[in-house]
Amino acid sequence: MTKLIYHGHSCVEIKHNEHTIFIDPFIEGNPLSDLKVGEVKCDFIILTHGHDDHFGNTLEIAKKNNALVIAMVELSDYLYSKDIKTHGMNLGGSFNFPFGKVKLTLAHHSSSLPGGVYTGAPSGVLLTLGEKNIYHAGDTALFYDMKLLGEMCRIDYALLPIGDNFTMGIDDAVKAAEFLNAGTIIPIHYNTFDVIRADPNEFKRKIESVGKKCLVLKAGETVDV
Repeated sequence: MTKLIYHGHSCVEIKHNEHTIFIDPFIEGNPLSDLKVGEVKCDFIILTHGHDDHFGNTLEIAKKNNALVIAMVELSDYLYSKDIKTHGMNLGGSFNFPFGKVKLTLAHHSSSLPGGVYTGAPSGVLLTLGEKNIYHAGDTALFYDMKLLGEMCRIDYALLPIGDNFTMGIDDAVKAAEFLNAGTIIPIHYNTFDVIRADPNEFKRKIESVGKKCLVLKAGETVDV
């Protein structure tokens, strides 16, 4: 049994069998979040990069839950220095965890913590959970190697940023969906702040116009994967 729960911005919770995984747990300071940090229960955290709207509340959540944080090696090293359990990875690498396989994929963006602490390259995340593959693109521009990712792996769900300014906008994300050839597309990273305002229904219409399925989720909504 696998459930995907959207919590606003790029924060996604995945429940797979007895495990709970959070990707980019930005909760405090996220006006779209339906969560309170103290309520979060998880076994694993996966980070796409170090920016505060993705790193978010990782420290508090990891310490409270004794959760393992999976991230790029430089970001992992930083977390280890804060007494957090970590598993460092790098682009193109994959590893089998108790819940399934994680592969870090390319993302064209930047990555640092507030104050300028370098946290390695940004990444996307490809999760293999049983027979299902879920791709969280992180923050990224459109790039042609997304097509290669779609050719090498059947992607059941793809979570793509649409907010523009810092990431892909709607039209680039539609092209990314075509490259990935995913079964279902879910928009993320939009409307959290004025500078990333975007209409998810416009995105949905454009996705459907190229023959793809799109789910627009509100914070707290769940999808059975």
